[in-house]
Amino acid sequence: MIKNILVSQPKPADIDKSPYGELSKKYSLNIDFYKFIKIEGINAKEFRKKRINILDHNAVILTSRNAVDHFFRICEEMRIEVPDSMKYFCISESTALYLQKYVQYRKRKIFFGKQNFDQLIELIKKHQNEKFFLPCSEIHKQSISDLLVKNNIKYTKAVLFKTLASDLSNVEIENYDLLIFFSPSGVKSLIKNFPKFKQNPTLIAAFGPTTSKAVKDAGLKLNIEAPTKTAPSMTMAIEQYIQKINNKK
Repeated sequence: MIKNILVSQPKPADIDKSPYGELSKKYSLNIDFYKFIKIEGINAKEFRKKRINILDHNAVILTSRNAVDHFFRICEEMRIEVPDSMKYFCISESTALYLQKYVQYRKRKIFFGKQNFDQLIELIKKHQNEKFFLPCSEIHKQSISDLLVKNNIKYTKAVLFKTLASDLSNVEIENYDLLIFFSPSGVKSLIKNFPKFKQNPTLIAAFGPTTSKAVKDAGLKLNIEAPTKTAPSMTMAIEQYIQKINNKK
């Protein structure tokens, strides 16, 4: 029976109106949220060692909000004024809109895909004469670089931020019936913080194929997987699992 759930992400701003809030009310669940990972930017001194000149590039590939934040952070720290002519290629519309935090959206050349780099590369290919800058974490998808190389795109990759395990010493992990993960880093954080963790009856849910693989690679049993054809979201996958358990009673 699932009663206590731990989500390895920050708590939604309005939990009552979120899918988790609705799930909690419908099935009388206690759902806690805790960030299993934290993002830490590299400083200007460390970046200078890479001998990369950002202004040698006239386009930026942004695959996440973290990439947006740390691109502009490192520019500010190094007193680099990003020219108005800079082009931005974003993984999704939401990432593109997030640029408004730093630039006047309507006055910039901004392109975006639909949450998939395979789609974004089609836009990038139309601008093959540009030299692209790819800010990323030390943990990033090699497939992105592979696609850029395959399509003869001139680019420079630079690690601007690192993904680290949060301190989970205040979390009583054994009190939860279900742990939910959204990234391989979250799974690594579990193992780092709780090296003696034994799954036993604890259920584990994972979102995305790379996260699912990380769960299995850690020697853990994956009980709930999303997205699927019938459950495009994690909350839907959890609800289906709960209904399945209830039907067996």
